[in-house]
Amino acid sequence: MQVRPLHDRVLVKRIEEKEIVKGGIIIPDTAKEKPMEGEVVAVGPGKVGEDGKRTPLDVKAGDRVLIGKYAGTEIKIDEEDYVIMREEEILAVFEHATARPKAASR
Repeated sequence: MQVRPLHDRVLVKRIEEKEIVKGGIIIPDTAKEKPMEGEVVAVGPGKVGEDGKRTPLDVKAGDRVLIGKYAGTEIKIDEEDYVIMREEEILAVFEHATARPKAASR
């Protein structure tokens, strides 16, 4: 099923952190914290301003983002868990580090 968020809403799939077990203790899913990192799956067309012009969103599908633990509304689509939220609830976008050329030495 395809989902298209409306206005300035964004559909995010939380990225589960790798579970590291020390000493053989297994933490139940109910006691784990929600991951704060996610991947944008779909974005809306943007917010319509008072002047009637649509402002496009800064995030796009495929971006890795940092979201609050309790941000947005959790939904389930085709047995997958997602969070739908407004763009303003996204805290940060992870940028890919690009290699910069070294400055020439004199």
